[in-house]
Formats: sequence, C-alpha cells, structure tokens
Amino acid sequence: MLAAAVLLHGGLTQISATTVTFYYYTVFVVGILLAWRFHSSRVLFTLLVLLLTERAMEFFTGVKLPYLGPGRVAFNWIALLLPLNFLIFSSLKERGVTPRALASQLLVIFVQSVFVAVVCRPGATEGSSLVSRALLNQHLFAWTKIPQLALLTFVCSGATLFIRALRLHSPVENGFFWTLLATFLALQFGGTGRIPTAYMATAGLALVGALIESSYFMAYHDELTSLPGRRAFNEAVLALEDRYALAILDIDHFKRFNDAYGHDTGDQVLRMVASRLARLTGGGKAFRWGGEEFAIVFPDKSTNEIIEDLELLRATIENSSFRMRGLDRRNQPRQTDRRKPVNPRRKISRSLRSTPSSREIRELSVTVSIGVAEAGTRNRDVEQVIEAADQALYRAKAAGRNRVEVASTPRARTSRSVKQSA
Repeated sequence: MLAAAVLLHGGLTQISATTVTFYYYTVFVVGILLAWRFHSSRVLFTLLVLLLTERAMEFFTGVKLPYLGPGRVAFNWIALLLPLNFLIFSSLKERGVTPRALASQLLVIFVQSVFVAVVCRPGATEGSSLVSRALLNQHLFAWTKIPQLALLTFVCSGATLFIRALRLHSPVENGFFWTLLATFLALQFGGTGRIPTAYMATAGLALVGALIESSYFMAYHDELTSLPGRRAFNEAVLALEDRYALAILDIDHFKRFNDAYGHDTGDQVLRMVASRLARLTGGGKAFRWGGEEFAIVFPDKSTNEIIEDLELLRATIENSSFRMRGLDRRNQPRQTDRRKPVNPRRKISRSLRSTPSSREIRELSVTVSIGVAEAGTRNRDVEQVIEAADQALYRAKAAGRNRVEVASTPRARTSRSVKQSA
C-alpha cells in the first residue's frame, strides 16, 4: 500500500486516465464477483460502498476539487460516513450472501445514499455546517481538506481496525485496515480525478487480495486449529526429496475425553495440542491429519536427528494443562437434549488428570502417542513411510501410550495408507 502511494504520487502521475479507469472498473467488477462467489457479504458490501463513494464524488463535484457548493457538502458527509461504514461492515458476523443479508445491508447503503442526495440538493448547502465545524485550531489542519470531525472518525475507525487485525490475525481484517488507509489517501487528494480514483481502486484491490488470501487459508488450513490441513499435507509430501522423516501423533483416549467432558472441551484440547505443534523444534512442519491425529513432516532429516525433538514435544504436551469450568457445562453434548441428567462418576482415561471438585474450575491435561518413520532404500514411497509411522504409532499405544515409537522395518503398502494419502 505504501509503495503504491509513492508510485502513484511520484513517478506514475503521467499514467493515462483511460488506464486508471480500466484499473478501477476491473478491480471492482472482479472483486464483487469474487465476494459473491466466496459468499463474503462483508467484502461485497464494502466494495459497493467504495464504488458508490467514488461515483457520488464524481457526480456532485465533477472533475474539480470540492471546495464549494454541493460538491463540498458531498465531500464532507462522505468523508464522515465512509469510515463508519468500514466499522459497521467489518464488525458484522459473516453470514454469507443471503437474501436477509442483502436486504438489511442494502437498506443501510440506500438510506445513506438518499441522505447524501438530500443534503446535497441545490439550495441545501447549509447541510455541510454540522460536519465541517472545527473542533480544534484550523491552522493545525491546513494540510487537509477533510473536516476535523471526519478526521476523528478516520482515526478512531483506523485504530479499531488495526487492533482487530492484530488480535484476529485474519487476512480480511488486515484488508479492511489497508483499504481504509487507501480511501483516506483518495479523499486527501481531492476525492475525484485520476490519482484519487487510482487510490480508490487500490483500496478495492487490497480488500480483494485479502479475500483471496483468506479463501486460500481456508482451503489449506484447518479452521479449528489453524494448522495446515490434509490438502496442504498431500502437496507438501509431493515436494519431499529422498531423505525425510514423518511422524504421526495421536491424542490418547480422545474419544473418551470427548464423551466425558463434551466436544467444546475436546476442541480446546485440539487447539492446545496444535499450539504446541506450531512451536515444534527440529525443522518439522505440523499438519492436522484428521480427527485427533496430526502429521509432522521433517524434510532432509532422519529419525535419529528428530527423536529428541519429538520426546520434548511429547513431554511438553503432557506437562501442559488447561482450565475447564463446571461439570454441568462440560457434560452437555452438542445439539442434544440438555435436560438429561449427567453422571459425574463417568469413568475417564487414566491419562486425564483433574481436581476432585465437580463445579469449580478444573485443570486437565492429556498425553499423546507418536509414531515416526523415515524414508530408506526399501521404503522410498511416501505411502510406505506413512504406513511405517502408522504401525509405530500402534505399537506406542500397545506399549502403554504417552511415548514415541520409531519404526523398525519398512512396511508394505496397505489399503488404509492408500486411502489416507488420497
């Protein structure tokens, strides 16, 4: 975004208006179609607001800077409303492009459009007095034509979006922040003309790029744990050379844990294990393989080189604990009749440790079993390495769980390994 600002105002100001117009409409047409296809109502309606903003500025001000008349009124109110729209649409929960979402959000945009049209009608230029009122010494803001109240909304909205982007680590949230910054630059340079239009198109491009990045993340990452998923694993093993190691990790007695404490707590366990896997040492990359199983790929490594890292991982998970609230909440399964009485004496795995209290906050921990294998002269095929690691995992479970087991001999390909690698 900063690079685009430098280029647009520095060396590319000679770019033709036709090129800028083509760039502008290409971004918004493609962006709206992608937002519709990916069922992202937040991005869709934000792009519509940006499109209507630029068109309204062009309609009310023409090609001149909006210093006086209806153009100035439109500029002031658009500068005030635009960041507020960013706050509204960015904070909405994504519900897809449904008729209800279309009706409600289009109504919001329509009401604002009618309001701007009314205050900008001939003879009603006094509508700018409220938004253009100075809050501080005007000499401090001689560098901009944006009203002080609108600047305040930009600052507050920008700070809110920046905090949300840092907290949520979402490409779309990042996109909202950079898009707001680009729209501010568009208004700073007058709102109409070649350079502001290019900035407005760049604002749309930032949001479209964030949408594409978010869609890629959803396709290749597990939503619950944020680890790369099965599709990413299948592509990662295709790039492996002749020398590598592969480990399969399974949470011990996870089904019993879910039955005893409920799926919400089970999800908490998966996220905890995934967070430890994300900090794995030894050059390994972790993947959510499915259910309570995870796969770890170590390119250009042997089992002897990674066994200590896997033992450290196993011990770290064993020594990690998390808190869970009362018994009445944890025993309620998802989408079932919660009026059924719960059994506080239900047996759980010995690998799960908790305090004896039934309604107070409880600390729980889990253990994992790990099977690891490496590519060799007799099992270069990825499916054979997966099967060898899988068999080592079964031996770890048979030997008492909570341990790391190394594959001793290469295994033949089985239907299970073929199915899992598909």
